[in-house]
Amino acid sequence: MFAVLKTGGKQYKVQAGDLLRVELLAAEAGDKVQFNEILMVGGDKPQFGTPLVEGAAVQAEVIDNIKADKVITYHKRRRKHSSQRTRGHRQQLTLLRVTDVLATGGDKSGVKEAVGTAIARRAAHGGKGEAAPDKPAKAAAAPKAAPKADAAVAEADDLKVITGLGPAAEKKLNEAGITTYAQLASVDPETFEATKVKPDWVEQAKELAK
Repeated sequence: MFAVLKTGGKQYKVQAGDLLRVELLAAEAGDKVQFNEILMVGGDKPQFGTPLVEGAAVQAEVIDNIKADKVITYHKRRRKHSSQRTRGHRQQLTLLRVTDVLATGGDKSGVKEAVGTAIARRAAHGGKGEAAPDKPAKAAAAPKAAPKADAAVAEADDLKVITGLGPAAEKKLNEAGITTYAQLASVDPETFEATKVKPDWVEQAKELAK
């Protein structure tokens, strides 16, 4: 008696004693597995599935997980990109020996179902593939405290009142620590290196600081 089973997107005709290489299964050497997707059971009374034969199964023993022969692929794009790439690939497979073909009773045998690694991974994580790392819960945003008033900024003078001193010059002076008329009045234009200071700015600052 033989059967036609489906696994890994492929169909295989098997009978007891056959050695079979299939897409990698979630099983280890020595495990006994059962294929439940049976499309046909042959023999004295053939059964054809619609699409599967109810109750039919194929049982097998896992011999080892192996790799197929290396396949070399070569890609070349001639005109626009003139690129080329060579790749090697070895497909992962499971080697097993068919032990029994069941026309009925497969659904009550109790043998572990043969499933691919991708399907087993999805099942282990709730049918969503690889488990996504848990995202930490966002902490409740604490109310922002009102910014403290900077005493120096609160007491700063409007340096733009000085003739010829514009917003850009005021910004540079503030970055250099000059924020009041009194501070600007004490600057020596010839030795102050942080930014350019004109002598008449200093004179006007002295008058405004009084």
